[in-house]
Order: sequence, then structure tokens, then C-alpha cells
Amino acid sequence: MNLTNFRFETDADGIALATWDMPGRSMNVISMEVMDELEKIVDAVVADPAIKGCVIASGKDNFSAGADLTMLQSLGGTFERMKRESGEEAAMQALFGGSRRLSLVFRKLETCGKPFAAAVTGLCLGGAFELALACHHRVVSDDEKTRVGLPEIKVGLFPGGGGTQRVARLMQTGDALQMLFKGEQIRPAMAKGMGLVHDVAPKAEIVERAKAWIKGGGSAVAPWDVPKFKAPSGKVYSPAGMMIWPPANAIYRRETHDNYPAAKAILASVYEGLQLPMDLALRVESRYFANILRTTEAAAMIRTLFISMGELNKGARRPKDVPQTAIRKVGVVGAGFMGAGVAYVTANAGMEVVLVDQSAEAAEKGKAYAHTLVTNQINRGRAKTADRDALLARIATSADYADLKDCDLVIEAVFEDPKVKAEVIARVEAVIREDAIFASNTSTLPITGLAKASARPEQFVGIHFFSPVEKMMLVEIIKGGATGDRAIATALDYVRAIRKTPIVVNDSRGFFANRCVTAYLLEGHKMLLEGVPPAMIENVARMAGMPVGPLSLNDEVALDLGLKIARAAEAQLGPEAVDQRQKKLLTDLVEGHGRLGRKNRKGFYDYPEGAPKRLWPGLSEFQPERLDPDSLDVTELKHRFLVVQALEAARTVGEGVVTDPREADVGSILGFGFAPFTGGALSYIDFMGAKRFVEIARGLEARHGARFAVPQNLLDMAERGGRFYDTPAQAA
Repeated sequence: MNLTNFRFETDADGIALATWDMPGRSMNVISMEVMDELEKIVDAVVADPAIKGCVIASGKDNFSAGADLTMLQSLGGTFERMKRESGEEAAMQALFGGSRRLSLVFRKLETCGKPFAAAVTGLCLGGAFELALACHHRVVSDDEKTRVGLPEIKVGLFPGGGGTQRVARLMQTGDALQMLFKGEQIRPAMAKGMGLVHDVAPKAEIVERAKAWIKGGGSAVAPWDVPKFKAPSGKVYSPAGMMIWPPANAIYRRETHDNYPAAKAILASVYEGLQLPMDLALRVESRYFANILRTTEAAAMIRTLFISMGELNKGARRPKDVPQTAIRKVGVVGAGFMGAGVAYVTANAGMEVVLVDQSAEAAEKGKAYAHTLVTNQINRGRAKTADRDALLARIATSADYADLKDCDLVIEAVFEDPKVKAEVIARVEAVIREDAIFASNTSTLPITGLAKASARPEQFVGIHFFSPVEKMMLVEIIKGGATGDRAIATALDYVRAIRKTPIVVNDSRGFFANRCVTAYLLEGHKMLLEGVPPAMIENVARMAGMPVGPLSLNDEVALDLGLKIARAAEAQLGPEAVDQRQKKLLTDLVEGHGRLGRKNRKGFYDYPEGAPKRLWPGLSEFQPERLDPDSLDVTELKHRFLVVQALEAARTVGEGVVTDPREADVGSILGFGFAPFTGGALSYIDFMGAKRFVEIARGLEARHGARFAVPQNLLDMAERGGRFYDTPAQAA
């Protein structure tokens, strides 16, 4: 048997072992070739009377992360081409056949008449876990890095290789839906408790355990192929079923606002599939899957959250001629909330950290934050006491700048004041090595201006973390006017080491993310002052796809910080640089009512101890006119939230702040949660079409003012029918 991606051998007991080990790849992925070879293996096992069964294992550290999404993406392109050449019906038949290939191969394995077992270690996700689910027995390693799951929903897809049907027949329906909707990676012990796997064993034993199951007479019939099989939750149309499906539909609407077709397809596939025999149920799943592959949401999310993010994580924007940087020791100046978070993620990545503050006590307080974070993980069973001890041992605290002398990289995270930062820069540069890189974790202050206090501006770079550092996956690397390639490369190497996603932007006040976030917050404030009910502002923002409403977000980042930023901008750029009504609103809230946000339990919301937050009733005094919610156009409100952010993103492109649309899209989703189903702020424009977007923006400008004015670069794009992703590489 001629195989490239698998090794196939049979032992003395007549048990075959198919070892998945794709050449030239660090990770196995499901491709058309892999599907073909897997089918050959099934045929070979069935045809040889001497073979009792087969174990499928991996020759790599991970089993597989699933299907090659570029393959699925290409199916959509093939559909569009065939639609033009042969008509929609022929194109749809071809898409259905191509998208269903994996499901048919897995079903062939499942019904071949000989037992198959999966021996899983490392990651086993998506289509790879669907392969394991199609096997009759599943043994997973108890290794700390082993995870199983079906995360397709996170890139706008859903499990189309039988996952929705097999999971729904292994678990209670409500639990199955929750698993499919969340797309989380599941640890071995939990997977066994959920009934998804049969055995958990040491890594060195999983293949032998799987073989032993076959040797012991393991059944080659899946539970759902046994006559009179009953799903765990019983029939859909039953008293028990009616306790599941109406609430499930309501939860789906509440959580997605109908923005995610794949989530709706999951609900429909499970609902319909549980009423059918397995083969018909798989056909239903495949029809929904083919339809989802045609959606703009899937195309946008695959492009941004899989392809573009993967390219950025691999260093797509790293200067090519700079050697890889070995960062062993990092200094963090400022042990407040941000600095403490930076120290934690750095130490967690295995680097030594020197955490410096004005006093030893303040530095120790910052280190205690790391202790708290790891302790919480220990309490949840995700870390051990030894892990905490090792991490804390990597964080040294000090009040002496001289202790930074051996650092490869120093990151300052002090107060957002140019004078304070200038003092820190001078003190740090007086003691660090000549080749050390200095980074400022500033959220709004231009790096070029801060670098004027540096004696070596070419080694000065911005590294903007988002709060809370340990949770937020995006980091902005800001290139100042004099920042050199080595500083950029070092910053990117560091961000990659701490396992976060970097974007590189050129210098500007607010850079990229905060400019867009500021526009979002301003729109919420504008609506409040217009008389839109506060609850409607928050709910419509979530309906538009934002993770939280603008008033809630403002509370999280602190109202007094927003006021300080507005005043600083006004002092440096003049009164035209800020919205005066917004500044007055913040001034009244902060100074008139002492409402600082979540940090003092009083902002746009009240935060009562032990109870859910609730909108502050006093907001009514800021609304001289209160609009009737029934008179408001919800679609227009949603457009206001998304369009104002997309316009700001387009301006950053026109100004040269953002030079790669991948970074704007990935940054907008990871940095401030811009409606993920759109693919990001620029993809929102591209998939809608620049001409249509300009029409909407001009209508909003006529009704709501100049903040909706369309920048010239976008007008030109609409005129020529262009897109931000105009090059083949970017459009892929």
C-alpha cells in the first residue's frame, strides 16, 4: 500500500497500527490526500482476513488540530467559479460532494465491520476528533498537553464530519449543544467523564491499551448502529425533549443575536439529526455544512481568525534580515495592575523578570498578583503548587534600577504622563546594556514623542498590552519615527514567546486599537446624551456583535482615565481634538458624582456587593430628552456602532498607521472585540463592498455629524471598486 502521510504495519496478533505522520509538517492536518489514504487504510484492513482491527495514532507530539481550513476555503472559491461556468445547481452539487467527503470516509470506517481504535496524545481537535469519534474506541493520554474538542464555531464553521451527530448521541442533548456552541478544548479526565472517550492512560501506554481492546474482542459496531439505540436524552418530541429545545433556541438567540449562521446550523443539525437514522442524519449535517461554507461569515472568520492570525503569529511582519533574538531576562518598571500582568505573562513563558517600582513593598505587591493568578489555577486543577513556586522564583522584585543591568528587554508600565515616563527612560538607560531594547507600554502617547527622552531612539519601541494582560491575546507593537528593525524584531520575538498575537503599527496618538475603541465609546456617550435609553444602547451594541456595550466597557477601563486622556489630548492638540459634550459628561460623572467606573463600584453601572451590576438610575439626569425606544431604528443604531469603528480603521490605513489589513482585522477582533462574524473592521467594509459602505456612512453623516465622514482613501476605493484585501496573498 503506497502511503505518504501514514505508516502502516501489522503486529504478530494481527492488529494493524496506522501512524499518522505527515512529512515536512510539525502538525498533522486533514487534507484531500489524507482522506484518500485513510480510505485506503480502511479498505486494506477490511480486505485482509488476517487483520483483526486497527489502531490510529500519531507520529507527532500532537494527534492533529483538524482540517486544513485553506482546503475548505478553496471549496468556496471552486463553488463561485463553477457557479459562473456551469450554473448554481451544478456548483452546489459539487460543493455538497466535496464538503461531505470527510463525513463519508469516517462513516465508511465506522461501518467497515472491523474495530478501529484511536490512540490520542496532544491536541486532537476539529476533524481529527471527529475521526476519533468515528473510531469504536478512544484512548487518550493523561499528558498535560492533551486536549480534545470541536472548536469549529470559533472560525464560523461547525463540525461537518459527523461531530454534531456523534456527540449528540454520546451525551445529554443540552450538554452536547453546550460543547458544540462553546468549542472549548477539553482535558482528558473531563472528556472521559463526559463520555467522549473510553480510557485515559499514560502516554507510553495508549497504543498498547488500544490494541488490547481490539485483541480482547472490541466491538466494531458503534452504539448508534445497535438496533433499538436510544439517545441519552430520549426522543426530540417527548416531554423531556420539550424541556430542552425551546430553551436551547432562546439561549441561541440571546447569545448570538442571529449573527452566526454556524451556531444556528448546529442547533438545526442536532435537532433534525436526532430524529433520523445515522446515515440520514449525517446527510442532513452535510447539507448544513455545505451551506455554511458559502456564507460570508465563514469566509471572513476563516480568513481573519485562522489564516491571517496564523501568519501574524508565525512572524509575517518580522523584519527578515534581523537574526532571532534570545530573550532571557526582561525588566518591568512599574508594578501596578498592568506591570504586574506583564511580569506574570513573561515569567509564565519561562523568562527571568526583574520587577521594579518606587519601593520594595510596591514591587512585592505586583509580584503577589502573579501568586494570586497561579493560585486560582491551582484551585481549578489547572496548575500545581510546584508550578507556582517555579514561576514566582523567576520574578525578582526591586526598588533599585541598577538591577536592570543584565536585561535584554525593559518594558516600562508607569503612569500615562510624558514627564513621568521621561524620568523613567533616563533612569533605565543609565544602567542597562548598550544593546538592550527599551519598550513603553503606553496606550495613547505617541512613541516618537516619548523617544525624544531616549539617548538611543532606534532601540526604543512601543509594546502596548491590553487589560487584563493575562487574558487579552493582542499586543500592539508601535514603530516610532526612529525605531529600528532590531527593536521591532525583538518586540515581536518577545510577544511570540509569551504566546500572544502581535500587530505592528506606525506611530499615532491612540495607535490603532484605542482610536477605534474611543470612537465606539464616544458613540455610546452620544446616544446617551441624545436620549436613547441606556439599556437599549447596551443591548443594541451586543446585537451588533460587540462583546459588551460601550457604557459597560467604559466602566471597565475607568471613567477617570478617559477624562484624563481627553484633557491631555485637549492640552496638546486644542479643544477641537475632543468632543466637548463627552468631556462634560465624564467630568460630571467623575468629579460631580465620584463615579470612576467598576474600580470604585460606581460608573455608568452600580456594582452592589454580591449582586449583578445594574445601570445607575441617575443617568436619567444626563438626558434632557428621553426618546421612545419604539421610535428608534435598531438597524441604524447597530450601523452607528460598527460603521464609526470601521471608518476609524479605514482612516488609520489612509494615514499609514496600519499598513497590512490582516493586522487591522485581527487587531480589531482580539483587541476590542469588533463583531467577529464580520472578520474585523476592514473585512466588514470589504465583504459589504466599499460602495455600499460609503452609502451607509454618508447617510449617517447627514443625520449625525462629521464623525461619519468618509476618508478619501475609502472614497477612492469605492470609486474604483477596490478592497483593502486587493492583493492575492491578502485575499486568500
